[in-house]
Amino acid sequence: MVTDTQSLQAYSERIDEVKYYIREHIDEPLSREVLAVVAGFSVPHFHRVFTAHVGESAASYVRRLRMERAGRKLRMGAVDITEVALAAGYDTHAAFGKAFKQHFGLSPSEFRQLGCQNATQLLRKG
Repeated sequence: MVTDTQSLQAYSERIDEVKYYIREHIDEPLSREVLAVVAGFSVPHFHRVFTAHVGESAASYVRRLRMERAGRKLRMGAVDITEVALAAGYDTHAAFGKAFKQHFGLSPSEFRQLGCQNATQLLRKG
């Protein structure tokens, strides 16, 4: 007989597999359909389970990971913000700048001008 604890453990393991898959394929398109297949769930069930376990939707999770990676690239001295924007999945510098400012409270240029320690603190909060 399967207990609720066993079910929760199985769901947690599936969600951990999805999170690992996301990290390994962060540069690829990551639709809910693809992630649901990785989890072995239907799309609606995947959305409910992922959100319940992680505290944010899969799309928000992917967006946040990409934004944090962009911040790390800028902190490490990436010169071309457009390249960082494209790597984060944004089609334009302007769209990336708006999303970056919404996430970190600073434009990419302002963020890049922070010292390494201040930028690292922002990345840890994000």
